[in-house]
Amino acid sequence: MSQTNETAIRARDLSLLMTRWPSVTGTPDEADFSERLRALLAETPYFRQHPDQLFTVDSHGAPLTRNVVALVRGKGRRMVVLAGHFDTVSIANYGTLAALACDPEPLTQALVKELRSRPLNGAESRALQDFESGDFIAGRGLLDMKSGLAAGIAALERFAALEAPEGNILFVATPDEENRSRGMRSLRNALPDIARRFDLDIVGGINLDASSCERDGEEGRAVYLGSIGKFAPFAFVIGRPTHAGYPFNGTSAHRISAEIVRAMDTVPELSDDAFGERSPPPVCLEARDIRDGYDVTTPDRVWLSFNWLTHRRSATDILGEFRTLVTGALKTALETQDAHQARYRNRAGARTDGTVLTYAELLERLKTRGGDALERLAALDRALSGGTDPLKVSREIVAAAATEAGVEGPAVVIGFGSLHYPLVHLERAGAGDRQARLQRVMADIAERHGTSIKFKQIFAGISDMSFFGHRPEAGEAGLLAANTPSAAFTDDAPEGLLAFPTVNIGPWGRDYHQKWERVHAPYTFTVLPDLVYETMVDWLSA
Repeated sequence: MSQTNETAIRARDLSLLMTRWPSVTGTPDEADFSERLRALLAETPYFRQHPDQLFTVDSHGAPLTRNVVALVRGKGRRMVVLAGHFDTVSIANYGTLAALACDPEPLTQALVKELRSRPLNGAESRALQDFESGDFIAGRGLLDMKSGLAAGIAALERFAALEAPEGNILFVATPDEENRSRGMRSLRNALPDIARRFDLDIVGGINLDASSCERDGEEGRAVYLGSIGKFAPFAFVIGRPTHAGYPFNGTSAHRISAEIVRAMDTVPELSDDAFGERSPPPVCLEARDIRDGYDVTTPDRVWLSFNWLTHRRSATDILGEFRTLVTGALKTALETQDAHQARYRNRAGARTDGTVLTYAELLERLKTRGGDALERLAALDRALSGGTDPLKVSREIVAAAATEAGVEGPAVVIGFGSLHYPLVHLERAGAGDRQARLQRVMADIAERHGTSIKFKQIFAGISDMSFFGHRPEAGEAGLLAANTPSAAFTDDAPEGLLAFPTVNIGPWGRDYHQKWERVHAPYTFTVLPDLVYETMVDWLSA
């Protein structure tokens, strides 16, 4: 049997095995997974001989969730890091099939039976066609992304079987990617000590995350040179409440929020172009009237949160543009209400003015007022720090801060409501020359397997790659921290982090996070481990 076939069988077996180990984010199963994986690797020939090169790095939570770290040493100091996450999204959307969600083959059979039993929509028809082809296998986390981990382990074991390999490979498996990337961020923080401990130099990283393709797989058979940047700007809208019978005696926070949504949501001019690709425009993720009960008073507080993905904008750019948009929307809302009042009363009234503050400016107001308001906000932040919904946590803190500061409407407080995921790209890392080398490896693997593999510039799924080999800029980090209400959703990056170029090479499939989540088996189990192996070996050569 050829080396490629052996590796493919190993990748498939590992994928199915690890999928059977449930690891939903934030559950005890997620914490258990790391020990299961460590024990699995400990039984392989290499780590039986080198147990000190297999260990865990603490991440977060109770029970404690850990990263798994496995080092295979060869000659010299050069090292490539393979990285992937082992947590998954919930199994709730499998409904009555939830008990099979982590058992790929029985689940696939059950899904086929269900799909054959009733009328189907377009997505379901495509899923049935895929399953009946025999090329796709279902399972929660099989696509996203335990098959990527399996490809990395298979490549690691192939490297370990060499007699005297050039270079070194570090494989890491991390938790919490589906929440706030605490696993990757804790691993990132530990990498300098790991490199010093073993006297190694990291020359590159390969993230193993999954991608999707709704056509013939051409978009999925890809090497991604970067990962998209993500911001979560919020607008906390403060109106002036009034009885519904006297609408012009105040200003509804809904009127202001409607104009902000109109100015932001799916506006194509707010997308950006870089590396020959265009980012999606921002969308509103949450619009919430902050009231506990019913009355006929117009709402005085509305919370808005947006998702703004970018290929080039910085935190400074985003906050500045968002402030301009919110200021314009506030002005439009107030001018429109003034015009309505004039038409209703047949005379012009007094002009209504409003204020836009960043969260950092709001805190400055509190400092100026004196007292212990900042201490109360810090205590509230600590009390809410275990929450898993960043928007809820941020909303409560901003509401408390606005009350403490005595902010009168019409006003809008803006900032960032969740963890920022930095844009990363091979070119921005100063390693554009790697692309030509990658191109040769990809061409060789494609010819070997009779397929095609292409470059994609930006991985569109928010991923751990944003923190993998990336060293945040101090100025940007300071701006984000000052304008993010909860410390739990900021990236407190220490000094001395390592920076190195990274790419994403992972499995492909369809409908990940959905009931029909499925991986394309021929590519994922055969081509992918070969591509990962040849790429890391090429990067290890001087």
